[in-house]
Amino acid sequence: MNLAEQFNAAAAPREGQIPLGRLPAFHARAAELRPMLTYGERTIGFAEFDAVTNRLARALAAAGVVAGDFVALMLPNGVAIYQFAFALWKIGASPTPLSHKLPEPEMQAILALLRPKLVIGANAAGLPGVEITDAGVLVDDKFPDEALPDVDLRYWKASTSGGSTGQPKIIVSHMLRSWDPTTTVFGAPPGSCAINVGPAYHNAPFNLAVCHMFSGSHVIEAGGFDPERTLALIERHGVQWVNLVPTMMHRIWHLGPEVRGRYDLSSLRHVWHMASACPIWLKEHWIEWLGPERIFEGYGGSEGNGGTTITGVEWLRHKGSVGRCNPGYELRIMDENGKSCNPGEAGEIYMAPAGVDDPGFHYIGSEAKARDRLISLGDIGYLDEDGYLFLLDRRKDMIVTGGANVYPAEVEAALDEFVGVASSLVIGLPDAEWGQRVHALVQPDTGVSTLNEDALRSHLRERLSAYKIPKSFEFVQERLRDDAGKARRSAYAQERS
Repeated sequence: MNLAEQFNAAAAPREGQIPLGRLPAFHARAAELRPMLTYGERTIGFAEFDAVTNRLARALAAAGVVAGDFVALMLPNGVAIYQFAFALWKIGASPTPLSHKLPEPEMQAILALLRPKLVIGANAAGLPGVEITDAGVLVDDKFPDEALPDVDLRYWKASTSGGSTGQPKIIVSHMLRSWDPTTTVFGAPPGSCAINVGPAYHNAPFNLAVCHMFSGSHVIEAGGFDPERTLALIERHGVQWVNLVPTMMHRIWHLGPEVRGRYDLSSLRHVWHMASACPIWLKEHWIEWLGPERIFEGYGGSEGNGGTTITGVEWLRHKGSVGRCNPGYELRIMDENGKSCNPGEAGEIYMAPAGVDDPGFHYIGSEAKARDRLISLGDIGYLDEDGYLFLLDRRKDMIVTGGANVYPAEVEAALDEFVGVASSLVIGLPDAEWGQRVHALVQPDTGVSTLNEDALRSHLRERLSAYKIPKSFEFVQERLRDDAGKARRSAYAQERS
């Protein structure tokens, strides 16, 4: 059973499935010293992790957390965020990972929607008897480490939207209450070694890391993304599975062949990428480097209402596609009137679990856009004759200039191919003549002091129609995207309008 099917099937415990909070104990019984999580020089086994999180669960309960409560985790990548998540599942509460660097107004807006019982920061404020260190939590000995009784879990987690509309919303997931520990996680069999290099407050890095732990795998938590350090950790730990975003792939590729060649990546079996569109040129380079059998792509939203997958071998036959609909889900492309689009015809992407009324989530602070039980997350794309999905862009990000549609992702992919460009962001700005003007923000690579605008235009003319070429360029030094590949596109546009 793949992960998509597992999510669709795990709304309630079934034969062979175990409540989430009991999974560390299950794996500890199989092998007490089996490694569960490595961060820096510290490796924690399933048995130790289970004992500490039993005590932490009791500390949370003593602080008033009960089943059904939300608890915000404003913690950096490390051991503690996973310990708190498992401790909360043990008492039937729901973790909400948030960035510990959130601006105060944004944080307050999110917390006003979520109304968490506790907000856990680096000092564990409001939780007596608990201290957070780089090595994880230290819990007062007055809290015993014996197993807790099973408690019904209403929602396994809540997360904030990965979008950048400027209006916060909370995505509450109904997907999991239990897990079959024999489940393969995105191709990785139980007992594999996986690495997390993405920010744990984003949906995919957190979900995938804990799902590997659910299946008894050893997770290397990198603590953040650095391109060369990622390769070094893969070699050092014999990592078999990694999830990247195109921004990370771009930075690793720009290390150059000499640096990449220093590291033995032969242990890798599955290199996944997701979260944003991957430029064709960049994916071609990775397939040439590691081979198509090791490259995989997934598409879907934090809502988890559906998704697609594609192997590198398939992709070579359908270049640019993000794959076919996952088993157990339904996907349709619809026009503005709700009519299904023909192959090759662009429209809005709608998805939902097949054969059930529950879409797998609900929002706090927003309403889902639905047609015929299917949910749209606002993405535009089309299907080919074989049912492979091709993404164009977010509907809200599309630029209409002179009556023509420009998809920023296409322009950004062409810009990022230019040697010396670390990242780019394309936005539409108000224009009296064109309605919207295509404007490009360009971040140079480290060590590149200037980029030639004429050379960029010449490069783009070889790849894009004239109306898609930005009418203005802006060179910036700050990073345009975070390590999850996300950008505050609406904020950049608003600042320049």
